[in-house]
Amino acid sequence: MKVARWIYLIAGVYGILALLPSFFLEKMVTPPETHPEFYFGFFGSALVWQFVFLLISRDPMKWRPLMPITFLEKIAFFVPSMWLHSTGRLPMGGPLIGGMIDGVLLALFIFAWWRTRDAAKGAA
Repeated sequence: MKVARWIYLIAGVYGILALLPSFFLEKMVTPPETHPEFYFGFFGSALVWQFVFLLISRDPMKWRPLMPITFLEKIAFFVPSMWLHSTGRLPMGGPLIGGMIDGVLLALFIFAWWRTRDAAKGAA
């Protein structure tokens, strides 16, 4: 359980720290953002997920059924980032690095889910 707790706790804290500044950096986006609802909607939705990660970190067994859904949250940014980069539409930089970090977190989330399987069998 400790591994799953730490993985989800670190992911949630990291995500909050990484996403919060974006709410104040809209004016720095180049070219200028033409659809602020997409900008703030993306960051707002992503921020909400960080609180889900913190919730899971409090009791991984209770929230284990939610873990596979967290995989989808990471896939939703990781896969498009890698695809856009491979097609030359996303240069090396912040968004690509963020996508790669999501890929690492995806692997860690899967590992946490896998590590809790024996305890889940025992609880059934």
